[in-house]
Amino acid sequence: MTVESTAARKTTRRSSGAKRTTSAASAKKGQAASPAEPELVQLLTPEGERVQHPEYDIDLSAEELRGLFRDMVLTRRFDSEATSLQRQGELGLWASLLGQEAAQIGSGRALRDDDYVFPTYREHGVAWCRGVDPTNLLGMFRGVNNGGWDPNSNNFHLYTIVLGSQTLHATGYAMGIAKDGADSAVLAYFGDGASSQGDVNESFVFSAVYNAPVVFFCQNNQWAISEPIEKQTRVPLYQRARGFGFPGVRVDGNDVLACLAVTRSALERARRGEGPTLIEAFTYRMGAHTTSDDPTRYRRDAEREAWEAKDPILRVKAYLEREGLADTAFFEELEAESEALGKHVREVVRAMPVPEHMAIFDNVYADGHALVDEERAQFAAYQASFADGEAE
Repeated sequence: MTVESTAARKTTRRSSGAKRTTSAASAKKGQAASPAEPELVQLLTPEGERVQHPEYDIDLSAEELRGLFRDMVLTRRFDSEATSLQRQGELGLWASLLGQEAAQIGSGRALRDDDYVFPTYREHGVAWCRGVDPTNLLGMFRGVNNGGWDPNSNNFHLYTIVLGSQTLHATGYAMGIAKDGADSAVLAYFGDGASSQGDVNESFVFSAVYNAPVVFFCQNNQWAISEPIEKQTRVPLYQRARGFGFPGVRVDGNDVLACLAVTRSALERARRGEGPTLIEAFTYRMGAHTTSDDPTRYRRDAEREAWEAKDPILRVKAYLEREGLADTAFFEELEAESEALGKHVREVVRAMPVPEHMAIFDNVYADGHALVDEERAQFAAYQASFADGEAE
């Protein structure tokens, strides 16, 4: 593999003859690698072949590997049920993680219990790793709770809708635990689109200057809604860290082993008092940005098909089967568990109360506001028009 952290460049040059690299694995002998292929840390190829890395490597038991596979399968099943429930009118909105399971499960399983996580609104896999009840996420998107979980019970903050603001919260929290003398670390998630926000760049400044024990995990899924990554940055996102004075690493975001190894290393570095790290997980959003989005309007099917060949779940399954680490009984039991989870999710959501339409205007301001009152009256009239059969 080609090491992408600034600290590892010399190691990469010295280790160029040891084991195969990503480009060597994908290109024929004597031919250059495709310029479209990014240089990144990878431990498991799309074909499910295990490869080594001179700096980032990991040794997992068969049970641990099966556990990572189970996490990804069940997270994907939960996510697909949520998408279906939204289409059936049970949820107001849903932001799917389809295709990003490895990035989230790998990084989520790298955490210690005393570490703290600041997510965006798509980290359903990380929530799973932190023990958050998945139906609490659905209650929020149904509009019947304001998060549904106590952040301090799981060290997993509530979802953040405002782009990038959670990185400042994470930096401040990390500065606080450092002053308290704790040896825990903070993991902050954001997307490639949020990397253009001022809050994210301000958090880079503060975390670097104060040597905060925070790891910034950017899931670069190639699209900020309909805006492609090439219209957001002139350099790979991980290289931005250099300008702020801390290391950046690009990892194969569809490789759960690489995401686990790189995130674990960055968290350990933070706990040792060596400051922040930026991880760019190079992955792909298979579905829509949210269920209100239509990705067919701005990207081609061929692009998705190319990324489907890099599916994070299929490559682990191929590895488990090739190495004899999982048998037919394991896959059958997991399928049954997946079906049970889907049934449970549907039953819980359909038993939830139907949110009151007018409640959206409550608690916007503590003492009321003339504009909110006007909007409430307009919406009430619109709702009443349905009962009269005059809705337009």
